[in-house]
Amino acid sequence: MQMIELPVQRLPHAPEDLPVYKTEGAVGMDLQAAIDEPIVLESLERALVPTGLVIALPEGYEAQVRARSGLSIKHGITLVNGIGTIDWDYREEVKVALVNVSKARYVIAPGDRIAQLVVAPVTRAEWRVVPNLTLEAVGLDRSGGFGSTGR
Repeated sequence: MQMIELPVQRLPHAPEDLPVYKTEGAVGMDLQAAIDEPIVLESLERALVPTGLVIALPEGYEAQVRARSGLSIKHGITLVNGIGTIDWDYREEVKVALVNVSKARYVIAPGDRIAQLVVAPVTRAEWRVVPNLTLEAVGLDRSGGFGSTGR
């Protein structure tokens, strides 16, 4: 497992504690809502929730903002964009785009854990145009897609 140093600026409204890995095997650190008053999310309503943190990722790394599984399955609170990507050259406050996909209202309280932050190395691709990529042309035997291999 690789460890990197992640410089962070705590804005005045940031929660007291920095995000931490809760277990030895945890991949993500929980982000908290840096708000003074609760935010009420009605059904299908969205909110951009501040974390009070500005991070400085090293070049060649990204941070992914991911939904917390407990919030998603128990309350229908997830991310508007599925996974939020923070590029290494972004230097503004980390904010979380939440959406309530349940039928019930949900209240986000100050300090609530609202998402996970995963830091990962980046691989970039360079396009190479080829005349044919059919399965036969590359020697593979597979058909279908989108569920063609079964349940």
